[in-house]
Amino acid sequence: MTAKLEQLLIASPEEAAPQLLGSHLVSEIDGDLVRVRLTEVEAYKGSDDPASHAYRGETPRNSAMFQAPGTLYVYRSYGIHWCANTAAGPMGIGWGILMRSGQIVDGESTVIRRRGRYDQLANGPGKLTHALGITGEHNGLDLFDASSPIRLEPGDSAGLVMATPRIGISRAKDVPWRFIEARSAGNDG
Repeated sequence: MTAKLEQLLIASPEEAAPQLLGSHLVSEIDGDLVRVRLTEVEAYKGSDDPASHAYRGETPRNSAMFQAPGTLYVYRSYGIHWCANTAAGPMGIGWGILMRSGQIVDGESTVIRRRGRYDQLANGPGKLTHALGITGEHNGLDLFDASSPIRLEPGDSAGLVMATPRIGISRAKDVPWRFIEARSAGNDG
């Protein structure tokens, strides 16, 4: 089943991203298992996309984006929140998919403890990584390695998917590469 996800991520990010919806992002950190069903993602297309961290080429910060599909790229947003992406497309090209939001499937008590609240647990990229315990130390992990503390696993199909312009960026904002599972739109994740 994971092989299907691996194959999916070889496609261009704007094709792969909507198909990633419904997949599970799983963390096993300090003995705590958390499973989140992805409900919102955004595609970024390297040197062809001025909003991409890889637009100007490979750097020490973004090098995970240039690795094999399924490599976890973690970065700080506004110096506050961690954000998690998966590398996509051929190695060396710098394509990626930002995992923006999800619904807790397993480990809700762990997420509540980590987030210090009972609502809005994973409905944004920073909230999602906080819920899963993802930090910069996880940058570069293989999301398809069964022994990895952060993994991407198959889930149920998302069904109807809405495409909207990306948000939280200053360039190429009009590009409709933000994909949201229609049945989860408006939910607090």
